[in-house]
Amino acid sequence: MKLCIAEKPSVAREIANVLGCAVQHKGYLEGRDYYVTWTFGHLCTLKEPHDYDSALKFWRTDTLPILPKPFGIKLIANKGVETQFRVIEGLVSKVDEVINCGDAGQEGELIQRWVLQMAGCRVKVSRLWISSLTEEAIRDGFKTLRPAEDYDLLYQAGLSRAIGDWLLGMNATRSYTIRFSRGRGQVLSIGRVQTPTLNMIVERCREIENFKPEPYWELKTVYRDTTFTCTKGRLKSADEAEALAEQICDRPLTITSVTMKQGKEEAPKLFDLTTLQVECNKRFSFSADETLRIVQSLYEKKVVTYPRVDTRYLPDDVYPKIVPTMKSLSRSYIVEEELKRELDALAAKRLPKSKRVFDNSKVTDHHAIIPTGAVNASLNREEHRVFDLIVRQFAANFMDDCIVATTTVLAEVRGEWLEVGGSGVNFKVTGKVTVKPGWRVVFKSMNQRGNEREEQKEIEAETPLSSLGEAQGKPSVQDKLQQEETEQVLPQFENGESGPHNPKTVQKQSNPPKYYTEATLLRAMETAGKSAESEEIREAMKENGIGRPSTRAAIIETLLKRGYVVKQRKSLLATPIGCQLIDTIRDPQIKSPELTGEWEHKLRLIERGEYSAAQFVAELKQMAVSVVRNSGI
Repeated sequence: MKLCIAEKPSVAREIANVLGCAVQHKGYLEGRDYYVTWTFGHLCTLKEPHDYDSALKFWRTDTLPILPKPFGIKLIANKGVETQFRVIEGLVSKVDEVINCGDAGQEGELIQRWVLQMAGCRVKVSRLWISSLTEEAIRDGFKTLRPAEDYDLLYQAGLSRAIGDWLLGMNATRSYTIRFSRGRGQVLSIGRVQTPTLNMIVERCREIENFKPEPYWELKTVYRDTTFTCTKGRLKSADEAEALAEQICDRPLTITSVTMKQGKEEAPKLFDLTTLQVECNKRFSFSADETLRIVQSLYEKKVVTYPRVDTRYLPDDVYPKIVPTMKSLSRSYIVEEELKRELDALAAKRLPKSKRVFDNSKVTDHHAIIPTGAVNASLNREEHRVFDLIVRQFAANFMDDCIVATTTVLAEVRGEWLEVGGSGVNFKVTGKVTVKPGWRVVFKSMNQRGNEREEQKEIEAETPLSSLGEAQGKPSVQDKLQQEETEQVLPQFENGESGPHNPKTVQKQSNPPKYYTEATLLRAMETAGKSAESEEIREAMKENGIGRPSTRAAIIETLLKRGYVVKQRKSLLATPIGCQLIDTIRDPQIKSPELTGEWEHKLRLIERGEYSAAQFVAELKQMAVSVVRNSGI
C-alpha cells in the first residue's frame, strides 16, 4: 500500500476521488492500493526555548542570545493536531511508500517533511507536483511522480527561512522587551519581515506629517476651447504668473507644431499572486489576505492554477492547452456577451506564442495564475469577481495590442519684449485617442462597473478621512481635470494658424506622498521599499523583495492584529505603539527593507543550490548576537 498525504482535507478528497479511495475512516480514506490522509497546514513547529532548557522559560538578559544547535521540531499543542498526527503516524508505519501531496511550494514542502520526520518515516518518499487540482492534472501528476530528494533544496530553503525567523524574532523580541518594557507586561514583537515592513509604514506616515506644502502657479490659456499649459512649468509667485498672463492676453497665440504619433499598448502580463492582490485591492478593496483566501479557494475548486506564485509567465508546454482552455471558458463560463464573443474568437484561431507570455527561463516550480477551463457553479460573489478578473487578464494576453494615437500641439505667444533673445511664451497640449481598443475590450465593462462603484462610495461617504486630505490616494478634482486635459480629443489644428486666446493662472500646491494602501505596500515589499514604476524593473527586483508572495498578506494582517498599524478606508497608518516600537529599535539592520531583501535573495539562491543553507543560518546567528548586543541590555 501507498500513503498519500495532502495539506488539507479538501485536497485529500480530490486526490482520493481520482485514486478510487472511497472507504472513509477517521482521519483518512482507503482504496485498493492507496491510503489518503491530510494535515491541517502546519502540524509541527520549531521547538520553543524552554523545550531545550527549562531555564529559558524565563526572559532574562543572561540567557541571550538563544542559539539552539541543532534546532528541533515538535507537534503543535492542539488536541485535533495530535489526533490527526497519530493517524498519519500509524499509516506511515504500515505502508511501502509515502507520496508527499503537499502544496507545491516551499511552505508545503516544509509542512510535509516535518510531519514525516516526526512520524519516523523510513520508507521511500515520492513527490506529487501539480499546478492545478483538475482530475487531468492529478492523473498526470501521479504518472510523473518524482523522488523526494529532487526537492531537498526547496526544503532547505524553507527550513532556513523558519530558523532565520525564529533566531531573529525570538532574540530581538526578548532583548527589546526586557530592555524597554520592564514592569509593563507588554511584549515588543519584532520580526525579520514584519519590522522592516512596519518601518516603511512609519517612515511614510512621518514623511506626510512633516511635509510642508509649497504653493506654486501655472499659466494656462484657452484657444479654440482647448486648454494649453505654459511650458515654463511652476512659477514661484502669483505676481509673476499674473504679470505674464497680462502681458500675453492681447497678443495672438500661434500654433508652431502639430505632431501625431501612433503607438501600441501591450496587455498587462498574467497574474502572479502579488499582482493579483494589488489589482483586487484597487478594484474591489479586498485586503491581501482576503484575495489570497479567495484565490486559494478557487484553486481548490479546480478553476484556477496554483496561486502562491511569483512569476507572470507560462512554460512552453502549456501552449497546447491554451485553445482548449479558451473553448471550455467560452462554452461554460457565464459572462456578458461582449466577453463571450472575444473568448469565442480566441478559441477559433491560432493564438500567438509571445515571449511576453511564454518564457521557460522565467518559470521555476510554477507558472502564472491562469484559469484551468474547469467548470464550477458553486462560486460565491467574491470568488466570481476574482475569477472573472483572472479570466479577463488571461484572455487579454492573447489579443491584439491596443493602438493609440497621441497628438502633441505646441504654440507660442510671440513678442520680443517678453524675453531676452526675442523668444515668446511657449504652450503645449497633448491629446490621446484609442484607434483600436484591442485587449482593452475585455476590461471595458469591468472598468465601467468599477467607476460606478467608486462614484457611489464618494456619494455615500459622510466625512473625509481625518487628516489624510489628498494624500489618501484618491485623485482630487484638480487631478481629474488634468487627466481629462491629457486624454482629451483635440480639434484639428494647423501649423501656423493664429488667433485670440484667454490666458489664466492656476494656483496649486505641492502634495505630500500618499499613505500606503495594501496595494502600494505589497508593491513596496516586492521591491524592498524601492520605487519601481516599470514592470520590467519590478520583475528584476523580485529576487530581493521582502517576504514571499504567500507570506506578505499574513505580515500585513499581523501588523494590524498587533495594533502597530490601523486601516482607515484603504490607507494604512502607523499607530503610536507602532511608531514607539520603531523608535525603540536602535539596530538599523532589523528595520532595513534592503537588508531583509538581501536575506530573501539568499533564500532563493538556496532553492537553486547556489548558496549554502548552513552559511545562511550561521550569518543569521551572527546577526542575532549583534541584535542582542545593540539592544543595550
